[in-house]
Amino acid sequence: MSQASDAPLDLTSCDREPIHQLGQVQPWGFLLSATTDGTVRHASANVADHLKLAPEAVIGRRLDQLLDRQSLHDIRARLQGLQGLNQTDRLFSLPLIAGRPPYDVAVHFAPGEMPIMVIEAEPSAAEPRFDAVGTVKGMMSRLLRARDLAGMHDRAARQVRAVLGFDRVMIYRFDADGTGEVVGESTAERLDSFRGLRFPASDIPKQARALYCRNWLRLIADVDAQAVPILPAPTPGEAVLDLSSSVLRSVSPVHIEYLRNMGVAASLSISIMRGEELWGLIACHHTEPLLPSFQRRSTAELFGQLYSLQIESLERAEATRHDNEARAAHERVLSAVSTEEDLARTLQRIAEEVRQLIPCDGIAIHTAAHTELIGATPDKASVKGIIAALNRGDASRIFATREIASHYPPVAAQAEVAAGMLAIPISRAARDYIILFRRELIHSIAWAGDPAKLAEQGTERLHPRRSFETWQQEVRGRSAPWLESERRVAEALRVTLLEVVVRLSAGAADQRRSANDRQELLIAELNHRVRNILALIRALVQRSRESAETLESFVTVLNGRIQSLARAHDQLTDDRWGPIALRGMIESEFHAYLGDRQQERISLSGPPVLVEPQALTVLALVTHELATNAAKYGALSNRHGAVEVRWELQPDGTLLVHWRERGGPPVNPPNRRGFGTTVIERSIPFELQGQAEVRYLREGLEADFSIPARFVQIGVETAPVATVLPRRSQPLRVSGTAMVLEDSTLLAMDAEEILLELGFDKVEVVGTVPAALGVLSRLGRQLAFALLDVNLGDQTSLPAALALHEAGIPFAFATGYGRGLELPPELAEAASVVPKPYRRQDIAELVGRTLRCSEE
Repeated sequence: MSQASDAPLDLTSCDREPIHQLGQVQPWGFLLSATTDGTVRHASANVADHLKLAPEAVIGRRLDQLLDRQSLHDIRARLQGLQGLNQTDRLFSLPLIAGRPPYDVAVHFAPGEMPIMVIEAEPSAAEPRFDAVGTVKGMMSRLLRARDLAGMHDRAARQVRAVLGFDRVMIYRFDADGTGEVVGESTAERLDSFRGLRFPASDIPKQARALYCRNWLRLIADVDAQAVPILPAPTPGEAVLDLSSSVLRSVSPVHIEYLRNMGVAASLSISIMRGEELWGLIACHHTEPLLPSFQRRSTAELFGQLYSLQIESLERAEATRHDNEARAAHERVLSAVSTEEDLARTLQRIAEEVRQLIPCDGIAIHTAAHTELIGATPDKASVKGIIAALNRGDASRIFATREIASHYPPVAAQAEVAAGMLAIPISRAARDYIILFRRELIHSIAWAGDPAKLAEQGTERLHPRRSFETWQQEVRGRSAPWLESERRVAEALRVTLLEVVVRLSAGAADQRRSANDRQELLIAELNHRVRNILALIRALVQRSRESAETLESFVTVLNGRIQSLARAHDQLTDDRWGPIALRGMIESEFHAYLGDRQQERISLSGPPVLVEPQALTVLALVTHELATNAAKYGALSNRHGAVEVRWELQPDGTLLVHWRERGGPPVNPPNRRGFGTTVIERSIPFELQGQAEVRYLREGLEADFSIPARFVQIGVETAPVATVLPRRSQPLRVSGTAMVLEDSTLLAMDAEEILLELGFDKVEVVGTVPAALGVLSRLGRQLAFALLDVNLGDQTSLPAALALHEAGIPFAFATGYGRGLELPPELAEAASVVPKPYRRQDIAELVGRTLRCSEE
């Protein structure tokens, strides 16, 4: 990026740098590109180090003349399976040249006029003891135990750091303006924390963010490594090879300088996507060059993809909760509407309801008749000016801003009273509004360096900033932000208030005006139902995947559950979303397993009962799981068993359903609680506030369910009351720093997670005795407890144990050989032993016992 030294800084020039067309790769591997017929078009200059042929001898030859035929066959098979230009596939420990060490290979197609396949290879660093699938499964299991997003971000950072070995791992979230904030972190003791610091948008330019959307993982192994050019160099007018999906792509000189200014020698980034948008990054930094194995990088990339889905799932669950609150408010508002009351008085009463849902300092109610101000608001003249500005925009959507003055400058002087607003239009023609105001929130933002000094002017080009010291910025003239959840509630209220206006409209002209508003109501209701179905399907996929043992069983179970939902919704649509016959729903579920033979095996009895649509999905899933279990393990799994389903109506309208199985194999209670068992036992109590009881009798399973009366009569469903789950018992509380010495990544992460949950402030995880001694030397008596794996491959942890014993620091041993462990006399009485695999209860008892002994 050339720039005159006396010209003003143009930070947007970074956004225009073609970082995907630099024509160079990093030196730890080599690159070949070829046409679809296998003719080599490009080769990195270091190809001779790997293929023993100069680049000039490689370019123009066919791949089958350079690479092992079977390996080339495997590469072409992977390329055949790629879908789209942004897809990359990997092959591990591939013998590219017979008789030589294997390589790890990444393949993709580069965009261009003609398809170009790109092959990138690096010497294989296979780790036979590293279980990639088990590692990702364990990482996700621990991630799902987080109670909130903040806790999940910290868990994710710790686990990625344990797998890849970087000094610092940050969860970096982008805001709408492109700035970023560190919302989760795991860092080495010697480094300062970046948690909570903000970084300017220019630190990660637009085209870099675009590449993160196309390429999930980006590694810079050594900022001082000399880049390797790709040959031949393009002729004038010829396009440079596009390396957007490249694993080895070299790095912009500006970014290299940026990393050096931060004291970073190696970095790795994993994209966090929310749909098609870049939510943030898992950003890893190391103070020395570092090249994690291709296995570990691929494992971390897969974790990043699953982590992205989990973030999206949690955010959607939070959005659903707010949608439910808005729906309940909708019902309360509509029930309070009186057709004999004018619009102004109705809106005044509704204003307090709105204020409870969306915190604010004041409200303005504007209709064609008059303007009403409640609480802290601008004066009437300013409100009229604000409304005039709103009328110049789209009045069919809500409008939110933290800084009214940026849209209507005359109100800037009243920021102490009202700095931000959220405007809810409640009609189209008259441009009526309810406007919520928030006072000025004077606050400080902690930046990683002064955002006003984003770059420094060099003699030949733009240089990135050098300072990353915390810089406090005082922000005035802005209110607290309007959260996405609050905007969703406001949008739901907009639809509700449209209906209020419709109800209070009179005359033919008002009826014509209300037609569009009613259509919006219909669309909003349809949108709500679609979101609920999508959320349910996502939950079925997630929970079915957790309980499935194989891919085939996952597909089978998931298909059955989705088909059950489909059958239920077919009945709903056939009956125009009205009440559905209970008998018909049950018969359809059994018919899926027994076909026309169901009359011989199934007995259904009870009065004609209709089930409301709100309860049908729940009952269909419960019946499906019961029928599935009966067909697989219960009365329908042999030729002699039978199932009886009987229902009855109580005097208060409650529906009782009785399920009885007889004649099948002997029944044993399940040894684990899968998703199906949870659906049977908890769905009706949780979603319908009914009751469920399941008994695993030897002669056959029995189940009884009670469905509240409101779901078996025609009427309006009341808002469900959320079930309060019992609190978990509090674990042993400890504090300080603990250490885990363990050479298995999975077990180390398990032990770290358990110790953190027990209450330790931080856990240092190391895999060798020298590293453990280094932690002891650095922390000394600050180390509160240590858990040592006895056997570390070709060595033991006894030297570390002796050092801890001499320092008077409590420790315990972990072993896979049981509790009968032979220890030196000086350690036999000082240390306790816990067997593998780790269990939370075992470690909790061990820590408590060890710390009590040390105090005595």
